[in-house]
Amino acid sequence: MKISKDKKETLQDDEELEINEYVIDDILLKTHEKINQDLCGEIENLELGFVKLKLVTTHDMIADSMGLIHGGFIFSAADYAAMAAVNERNVVLVASDCQFLSPVKFGDIVNFTAKVRHKEGRKRNIHVTGHVLDIKVFDGEFKTVVTERHVLKLKLSGEESDEE
Repeated sequence: MKISKDKKETLQDDEELEINEYVIDDILLKTHEKINQDLCGEIENLELGFVKLKLVTTHDMIADSMGLIHGGFIFSAADYAAMAAVNERNVVLVASDCQFLSPVKFGDIVNFTAKVRHKEGRKRNIHVTGHVLDIKVFDGEFKTVVTERHVLKLKLSGEESDEE
């Protein structure tokens, strides 16, 4: 597996933004390039419609005195894996149906697998599982949409037009 990370500056709407560019297994990761991989996991394998991601749980993720990891970090890693499996610049999560099957504790390593199961037009359905060793701790279906522009640049229904 070959992973390289290059920082580069790009122009976006006349504003300079520094982004991280990741090439994993000779495939350019096109989405979520500024995500904090310490909190959301690190991609170990990237293929067309498929991702393996590893989340190493840290002290910052602990929810209580017993070392329970907050489920939001598990969900975040699963979501990141789903977005990377789609690997389109403007992919947006629109729904999910997830089950947390077993608790995760401080020091656990959660290995996620995400696979695009259905593709129709701009819609993608991704199945994501997470395991600690051989124990399945997470199972989820993620529904995404690939938009023409960044979601923050879309004119959503109910917004006033500049032309009014």
